[in-house]
Amino acid sequence: MRSLPTRRAVLGASATAVVAAAGSGLLGACAGPSGPGPATGHGPGHHGGTAAGGPEGYVDPAGPEVRAVESARRATGPVTEVQVTATATTLDLGGGHTVRSWAYGDRLPGQEVRVTAGGTLALTLANNLPEATSVHWHGLALRNDMDGVPGLTQRDIAPGGSFAYRFAVTHPGTYWFHPHTGVQQDRGLYAPLIVEDPKEPLSYDKEWVVVLDDWIDGVDGATPDAVLAELRKRAGGGAHAAHGRAASPGPNGADAAPRPPGTPRPSGASPRPPRLLVGADSDILGREAGDVAYPHYLVNGRTADDPSVFTAEPGDRIRLRIINAGGDTAFRIALGGHELTVTHTDGFPVQHAKTGSLLLGMGERYDVLVTAQDGVFPLTALAEGKGQSALAVLRTGTGTAPTAGTRPAELDGPPLMASALRADASVALAPREPDRTVQLRLTGSMSRYNWAFDGKPYTPDQRHPVKAGERVRLEFGNATPMWHPVHLHGHSFALGGAQGGGARKDTAILLPGGRLTAEFDADNPGLWMTHCHNVYHSESGMMTVLGYQV
Repeated sequence: MRSLPTRRAVLGASATAVVAAAGSGLLGACAGPSGPGPATGHGPGHHGGTAAGGPEGYVDPAGPEVRAVESARRATGPVTEVQVTATATTLDLGGGHTVRSWAYGDRLPGQEVRVTAGGTLALTLANNLPEATSVHWHGLALRNDMDGVPGLTQRDIAPGGSFAYRFAVTHPGTYWFHPHTGVQQDRGLYAPLIVEDPKEPLSYDKEWVVVLDDWIDGVDGATPDAVLAELRKRAGGGAHAAHGRAASPGPNGADAAPRPPGTPRPSGASPRPPRLLVGADSDILGREAGDVAYPHYLVNGRTADDPSVFTAEPGDRIRLRIINAGGDTAFRIALGGHELTVTHTDGFPVQHAKTGSLLLGMGERYDVLVTAQDGVFPLTALAEGKGQSALAVLRTGTGTAPTAGTRPAELDGPPLMASALRADASVALAPREPDRTVQLRLTGSMSRYNWAFDGKPYTPDQRHPVKAGERVRLEFGNATPMWHPVHLHGHSFALGGAQGGGARKDTAILLPGGRLTAEFDADNPGLWMTHCHNVYHSESGMMTVLGYQV
C-alpha cells in the first residue's frame, strides 16, 4: 500500500518584510492605460476578471465556448480549497545560505497542493508582493480564464489584491504552478501540484516529490530582474561575442585567457558578481547550454551542502515525481545505485522504460519508479553544461552521507530523453491527418538577446488561428545556436506526431538548429500561450499565442 505525504490545505501565511523589485516585464506590461486593470478576486465567469484583447473573431477567455467546455468536464469529485499568499520572506537554503526572496508562504518550494482527478481546485492567491503577480498552472488542460497570463487571459493581481482561481481538474499527473509575470518564476514562487488518480494503476509504497531549481535571488544582492537587465545591457556590446567558449573579454572586448567551463563572465561595469555564463558546453544541448551562472542549485529548496533527506525501508517501491522548476538550467539526474523505470512524462503515462539517468529541460516532469536498496544514496542533479550540481539523499539504512561533489556512475551514460519514449496505449493520440499546420521559427541570438518567434517579439495581440475540432500540427524550427524548452499552455501534444505514437507532452526540448513536430487536438477553446520556458528568453520576446477562432 502506498503512503503519501501529509496534506496541508494552506500553503502558508504572509511575512512582514517587503523587498523592492525592478522590472515591469513583458507580460505585466500588457495591461496598458486602456487595457485590463488589476484582478480583485473575481472568480470564473466574471468577465471583468479576464483580459482578452487583440483582433476580433477569437474566443474570449471567459466566453461561452470556454464555459461550455468547462461544464462538459463534469467535475463531480471533491472540491479542494486552498489559500496561498505570495509574499516577501527569508528562505533558508541550507549550508548557511539564507536569502531574502519572494515565495508562496515561508517555504521553498511552496507547500505542494494535492487534488483528485475529476474534482475541482479552488485556490485563492493573496498578493502581498510589492508588484503585480499571477499564477499559471503548468501542464493542466483547464478553462482559459484561469490560465494565469496577465494581459491575455486575466488581469494582473495587483499588490494587496487577490484572485480566486477555480476550475475542474480532469487529468491525473505531476504538475506545478508559478507566476507568468516577468521573471518572477526565477524567485521562490513555485510549488508542486499533484493530481491524484482515484483509480491509480501503479503499485508503490512511498512517494517522493523532487523539485529541481537554479537559484540566484538574494545572493550578493542579485535579483532575476537585474540578471535580465545585465543580459540585455551586454547584448550587442561585444561582451557576449565569446558566449559558449571558455573565454572572458579583455579590456577591449577581445578574448582573454580561457576560464573553466560554466563560470561567470567578469564584468567591470557591475558592482555585483557577474552572472553571464561562459563555456556552458553540453554534449547533448550544445555549446550554449545556458545564459546564467547561478551560485546555487537546489533539490527541494536545499543546497548540496545541506541536502534534503528522504527516508524509506530497503525494498520499498518509491515513486519519484521529478519537476524542473529552474529558470535557465537543464538537469541530468540519477539516483546512485538504482535503475529508474520511467512511467510518466508531463503527467501522461508512457510505455515503461528503464534508464540510469534522465535529462529534464525547464518545465518538464518525469515520474519514475525505483526499488530502494539498503544504505545511503545520492540523488544528484547535474546542471547540464554548467559544471555544478544539486543533491538530495535517499536513506534506507546506515552509511556515510554523500558529499556535494558526489557523481553517481549512472550519470556517465547518455540520459534518457522524451524522444525515446512512446505513449501508453491508454493516452496515445489517435492517428489522423492534421487539419492545420502551424509553423513557428525560433529566432534570436545571445549577441543581441532578441529572442522571438519568426523574428517578431511577443505582443499580446498576436494570434496563430486554430479552430475547435481540428487536429493541429505544430512545426518548430530552431534557427538559433541555443536549445529551447518549448511549452504549450492548455493542451498536451504527441511528440513527433501521432503517427509515431510519441509521448504526450506539454514541454519539450528543441535542440540547436533542430526541428520538432508536435500534434494536438484543438479541444480547449481560448487564447493559449506557446513559449520558450527559459524565463529570460520568454521575457525577452520568445512567446506567441494560438487563438481559437469563433
